[in-house]
Amino acid sequence: MNQKTYFAKKDELEKKWYVVDATDKPLGRLAVEVAKVLTGKNKPTYTPHEDTGDFVVVVNAEKITLTGNKINDKIYYHHTGYMGNLKEMSAKDMLKKHPERVIELAVKGMVPRGVLGRHMLKKLKVYCGDEHPHAAQKPQLLDI
Repeated sequence: MNQKTYFAKKDELEKKWYVVDATDKPLGRLAVEVAKVLTGKNKPTYTPHEDTGDFVVVVNAEKITLTGNKINDKIYYHHTGYMGNLKEMSAKDMLKKHPERVIELAVKGMVPRGVLGRHMLKKLKVYCGDEHPHAAQKPQLLDI
């Protein structure tokens, strides 16, 4: 009965690539599934203190949907660093100017804070349109 807890090591991990089509998908539901794959919680080898996740490529970021009245009510804030310069942008404007940033920010809120979470976010690639430069990695289609 002396069983030990399994911890994944860096050299044992195999990173896969997945591609997700964001067309007509709700933002939150897409972000949850992408965050699961990035953190590795969909694998049996998940280890909380190790990056066991896979790479995710999200295409068609501009075709994401927001339910309810979030398209007008949701506001994104950022501060320039100068006094009194808190900038705000509605979700409608953000989808027009930077549609990939909407998905990146949603996923960022669902991964751990700190060094490990920042490392996981580097494995997220978001693009407008169908084209992406990661065809050489042979990404598999992740159905959400």
